[in-house]
Amino acid sequence: MPVRPTAVRSTSLLISLVAIAATVTACGGGSGGDPDTLKVSFKQSTDNSIHVMDDYLAGVKKQFEKENPGKKVELVPIKAPDSEYYTKLQQMLRSPKTAPDLVYEDTFLINSDITSGYLKPLDPYLAKWPDWGQFMETAKAAAKAEDGKTYGVPDGTDTRGLWFSKDIFRKAGLPAGWQPKTWDDVLAAARTIKEKVPDVIPLNVYTGKPVGEAATMQTFEMLLYGTGDAGGQDPLYDRTSKKWVTAGDGFKDSLAFVETVYKEKLGPDIEDALDPNVMTRVRGEWLPKGKLGIALDGSWLPQDWLKGSGHEWPEWSKELGLAAMPTQHGQAPGKVSMSGGWTWSIPDKSANPDLAFDFIKTLQTKANAQKWYIANSGIAVREDVAADPAYTRAQPGITFFTDLVASTHYRPAYPAYPKVSTAIQEAMEGVTTGDQPVPQAARAYDDALKEATDNQVVDK
Repeated sequence: MPVRPTAVRSTSLLISLVAIAATVTACGGGSGGDPDTLKVSFKQSTDNSIHVMDDYLAGVKKQFEKENPGKKVELVPIKAPDSEYYTKLQQMLRSPKTAPDLVYEDTFLINSDITSGYLKPLDPYLAKWPDWGQFMETAKAAAKAEDGKTYGVPDGTDTRGLWFSKDIFRKAGLPAGWQPKTWDDVLAAARTIKEKVPDVIPLNVYTGKPVGEAATMQTFEMLLYGTGDAGGQDPLYDRTSKKWVTAGDGFKDSLAFVETVYKEKLGPDIEDALDPNVMTRVRGEWLPKGKLGIALDGSWLPQDWLKGSGHEWPEWSKELGLAAMPTQHGQAPGKVSMSGGWTWSIPDKSANPDLAFDFIKTLQTKANAQKWYIANSGIAVREDVAADPAYTRAQPGITFFTDLVASTHYRPAYPAYPKVSTAIQEAMEGVTTGDQPVPQAARAYDDALKEATDNQVVDK
């Protein structure tokens, strides 16, 4: 693709900013100076048939206004794809005239807004809120910045594990209750499937730049955080020195796992693996139609199989098994997961921060939190909800994925992370296609890491 002239890029940027500003104004502006009106911004689905968030917030708004006579909640939805939502939200947060009182923040990018000074630390509020003690420690970490302060209250999370076809396992002579203990166990099962059931894909792990963060988080980090690299510390980011970590043995071993999957043809054809739509094929075709033996994927897959989803598969819980992703050699804690999720945060320029936190408390009562987790097929981050039979019975597999929260990890989603993630995807793609052996891909990652972080790296 040719590079556009600078003048054209500048004009395009100006047009985009004007359009965003117009959209923000159309959304209703900021919180202004009315102490009795709370403005709440959130991401609205671009699919008009999906209104789970809208319905949930409407119910909480009604409850809050009833419990707080004289107070009014104004919902300010931002209807946009993820990338546009982030851009529009940041535009709103820059000025008191447009900043809402409460915003829905993706943990993937929350640290960018924290670093920019757009969000208010919530520690003074949290210290006086008894319910904060119900939140799982791993989930709390998702909204904690480098300064040690907390800037958001999580409203749920997700986890990742191994999905496998019981029918394919039966044909391959593999156990129905399969629970691998090491990476070698996973590869051995895939090799058995390739030999015994040659007309299916043995194992899918997302890889390469076309699938973006799915490759980084759902494959590479699920491997890397299970290597024990960095002695129990974050293998990507050294929080002591506040520097990014170059490729060590665990990083190279993770690349080698990906290389093995595609070199031995245990995964999908490379052109399919590098198809941007591969995630849709996994959920909508390969798993439901019995074409895939094992999938390293997320807790949210059943959303695609519910009634009215377009990929209805009511039998999935009988036809699929679930297993935790093991650590590399079975070392403690024996399993690994990665988590993302969203939080409710208060903008630094909010006109009504106290009222905003009162609304958070209403959003996050046990009853309301449980209602949201179930409606959104989310994973509970409140321990009291996670232990409630009404929650655990709500959907098959929910207990399995909730139990993984105790051993999960969150990405070091600091401002440089998106560029670091891209560098990981490039290294993965190199070993997937065979264009780069592992040592070369690791060296290329180190070079890209230094560029992405302005040389803020520490050698492994």
